[in-house]
Amino acid sequence: MFDLDIAEQAQRNSFFRQVLSTGEHSQVVVMCIPPGGEIGDEVHETVDQVLIFVEGVGEAILNGEHGPVLPGRLVFVPAGTRHNFINTGSVDMRLYTIYAPPEHAPGTVHRTKAEADAVEGALEGALTAELADSRLAAVHR
Repeated sequence: MFDLDIAEQAQRNSFFRQVLSTGEHSQVVVMCIPPGGEIGDEVHETVDQVLIFVEGVGEAILNGEHGPVLPGRLVFVPAGTRHNFINTGSVDMRLYTIYAPPEHAPGTVHRTKAEADAVEGALEGALTAELADSRLAAVHR
């Protein structure tokens, strides 16, 4: 059973990303973005994302439209939406987010954005190489 005070978990989290729970159809993650930091410009083609902010202030950018994020605010990012969230304040911006379906491996912890970028870049490279190998094999059949 997964039952906890999610706002408290988000406030206590100091990692860029920590997956708390993963189910078949959704995933709960807490995040901490340092002052001047950002989640990073991205698009989840097949994943909806809901972000709820608990500390700090920042800016949401969804498909080029800018808006403020403050504690207590919820932002819904439908699949296929280009988005980024930037901490424009002087303290850490803390939030929890729900992905549907899950976006990250169960139990994932990225201590920093640089760590997350390195892991995701390595995965992307491995998937690209795997795709290239499968296409090459198909050509030689």
